[in-house]
Amino acid sequence: MKRCDAIMRGVVKEQIENKNNYSNLGSVVSVRGSIVDIRFEKYLPPIYSLLRAGKGGRIAIEVLTQLDSHRVRGIALTPTEGLSRGTLVEDTGGPLKAPVGRGILSRMFDVFGNPIDHRAPPSNVRWRTIHQAPPPLIRRSTRSEIFETGIKVIDVLVPLERGGKAGLFGGAGVGKTVLLTEMIHNVVRQQKGVSIFCGIGERCREGEELYRDMKEAGVLPNTVMVFGQMNEPPGARFRVGHVALTMAEYFRDDEHRDVLLLIDNIFRFIQAGSEVSGLMGQMPSRLGYQPTMGTELSELEERISNTDAGAIMSIQAVYVPADDFTDPAAVHTFSHLSASIVLSRKRASEGLYPAIDPLQSNSKMSTPGIIGERHYRLAQEIRQTLAQYAELKDIISMLGLEQLSQEDRNVVARARRLERFLTQPFFTTEQFTGFKGKFVTLSDALDGCERILLDEFKDYPESDLYMIGTIDEAIAKKSSRDQT
Repeated sequence: MKRCDAIMRGVVKEQIENKNNYSNLGSVVSVRGSIVDIRFEKYLPPIYSLLRAGKGGRIAIEVLTQLDSHRVRGIALTPTEGLSRGTLVEDTGGPLKAPVGRGILSRMFDVFGNPIDHRAPPSNVRWRTIHQAPPPLIRRSTRSEIFETGIKVIDVLVPLERGGKAGLFGGAGVGKTVLLTEMIHNVVRQQKGVSIFCGIGERCREGEELYRDMKEAGVLPNTVMVFGQMNEPPGARFRVGHVALTMAEYFRDDEHRDVLLLIDNIFRFIQAGSEVSGLMGQMPSRLGYQPTMGTELSELEERISNTDAGAIMSIQAVYVPADDFTDPAAVHTFSHLSASIVLSRKRASEGLYPAIDPLQSNSKMSTPGIIGERHYRLAQEIRQTLAQYAELKDIISMLGLEQLSQEDRNVVARARRLERFLTQPFFTTEQFTGFKGKFVTLSDALDGCERILLDEFKDYPESDLYMIGTIDEAIAKKSSRDQT
């Protein structure tokens, strides 16, 4: 066996010496699933170097560790079919890179920056390494600023941080995609920003539907989509988030624009890292997760920040394994989030869109020092009113509204009008609902909620407050009805 190995190394060495046009060539020593060991005679490639093997370099391998003075171990970012011992491997001389520039707008890419939207490769782009350091503290903004979305229920009750991270919790059919698409629309149209959607472990059906929905809504021209699909190797799914962040950093640092980064699903990033760690032979940590989970997640999340050039704000779909909020993946993810948006199936069934549960959703920005005394007071009063209404629902269902005291009836009336006022027609659903989309400023939203809490609209039908923008539209509805 040793004699065969020596003969094999001699043959490979001769092949390498004959290929003088390559700077650094190696040969495959072993293949175990997606893990490949490679021997280099000349010099070892640095960590994170991208290697190419197979016909036309179709197999991509990223170096993760150096085993000794001649061998490296890497993770394949593509399927390894056809790879065998002795196969020549070329060192590309650099890490995995992503395309950046205005040419990537309105396009869809894979982890290698190849277009997957059946269109020609983008022109006027540059290639930048995906392994970037987070912005230094001296470049970060020390102020906590509110990111205005134009969606009433979010801006009033769950204010988002400019340059912060928000978690989006919701199952199928409750309006998660519609909400994401509307936020993309508002960022692009109202704030002249850029949106980047990163699908980690996405089903091909979900990606195709989202691409079509965004195209129909007219928000694709200022949107970039990056996908690492569910059937791709864990190495590709583990790196697709870094590719999307590299594109976002270009628009923030070079173009000085605000960027909305949507990640679906951040748990699949942790899951892919766990698969890579297991394949590399690392000893698992608590509940089977990789021992480096906290570091890997921080390397991704810390690049999402507000700097002197611009801001990257991220909304991340979060899957909680078995609804166990003590799971290490959930705990580490929550530590990075500044807001949690919970979508309710019950509210969706009642037609209260966006179906955000105001009592379960929360934000770290909801403090008087950040949002102001008036905004904080109104948000607390709204939550208190809605919480009282939730407690009274059981009594109403059993005994009826007539059995409540006058004070409780007033609470119910205010809560129901608040619920309807916090609904909003979206630009991205105009063709389905017939309601013209509305962008509502924070001051108008707060003004409307305050006037409802003061019982200014207690004589108005609840329907007048449903699916409107500002509170003045309810007054206009009543005036037109009185005139007729």
